[in-house]
Amino acid sequence: MMPTTTTVLCPWSDTYSVQIGIIDSQHKSLVNMVNELHQAMLGGMGKQQLGIILSNLIKYTQSHFKTEENLMQSHGYPDYMSHKSAHDSLTKTVLDLQDRFRRNEVGLTVEAMDFLKNWLTNHILGSDKKFAPFLHAKGLR
Repeated sequence: MMPTTTTVLCPWSDTYSVQIGIIDSQHKSLVNMVNELHQAMLGGMGKQQLGIILSNLIKYTQSHFKTEENLMQSHGYPDYMSHKSAHDSLTKTVLDLQDRFRRNEVGLTVEAMDFLKNWLTNHILGSDKKFAPFLHAKGLR
């Protein structure tokens, strides 16, 4: 029997925290979902199972983006349109990846997983870290 090793693609770090409870909680869930997808891929799970996990990740991401956008809009964040545009672009790219995966044009490769990881971490550390101070000033934690 071979020992099993768990490789975490994207470990959570407090560096990712924006100090807003709902957003951090959702970010942690997204990081966990990317890691779950990575583990499933490494574990040789069937395409159907990988497709379900990828679909759940996409749905949760869209829900998370709505949470962020609602907070930004309701508090008058001045860079809202730019942030929403980034969300829309990222969503389109991931939906395209999912569509190609379903049509057997692309497998869930290490490159695809790296894209998802980089997409998530760059968005949190870039765009999300920019709006956090604005929301903090509005009393959100």
